[in-house]
Amino acid sequence: MFTGIVEELGEVVRITETAGDSALVALRGPLVTSDARHGDSIAVNGVCLTVVDVSDGTFTADVMGETLRRSALGALRAGDPVNLERAAALNSRLGGHLVQGHVDGVGEVIAREPAPQWETVRFRLPAALARYVVEKGSITVDGVSLTVAEVGADWFSVGLIPTTLKLTTLGARRVGDPVNLEVDVLAKYVERLLGARLAGPALPDTGPPGGPPGAGLPGTAATGGVA
Repeated sequence: MFTGIVEELGEVVRITETAGDSALVALRGPLVTSDARHGDSIAVNGVCLTVVDVSDGTFTADVMGETLRRSALGALRAGDPVNLERAAALNSRLGGHLVQGHVDGVGEVIAREPAPQWETVRFRLPAALARYVVEKGSITVDGVSLTVAEVGADWFSVGLIPTTLKLTTLGARRVGDPVNLEVDVLAKYVERLLGARLAGPALPDTGPPGGPPGAGLPGTAATGGVA
């Protein structure tokens, strides 16, 4: 679990294709590797990766083909900057919001509007994710916890302060660039719970026509099954 507060702007050192369509990625990040060990979790542009090895401020991680296809990590090249965050400790401050590091989809930068003290950036949003994004709600873009300023049918916008522009990859993202998106997990749980309530309780299985209640259910006396 993460908070969406980027700790360090790291760099892709190399990407080595491995068996199948997976890859071994080496990333430089002196801060996040200062206490990292094999098996630890580090979010890379919002994707939770497991540390394989650590050496001289660089760590390696295996990236499965599924992750490469469903996130923007597949577009990374050696030398690219990346947002890095270590997994949150239970005693740490929750500066952003609860972030799982499980990307829900890939968005796209569609507009940038500079202002004297901040910059408004608009992103295209996959249709399947639109219902989870609300004005003043939280969303994670490339691992950065952000507050939604405006939302449309297939887009949303955020305001980026100078610190975010300087210390994360979002400052250099150009129109057309892909970004990893993770919606607020609480919205998905609420949808699931309310959907079950609106659907009503499941009807009991009364067995085949003419049979006693419970007939046909495994583990009941009517079937002789074992509970």
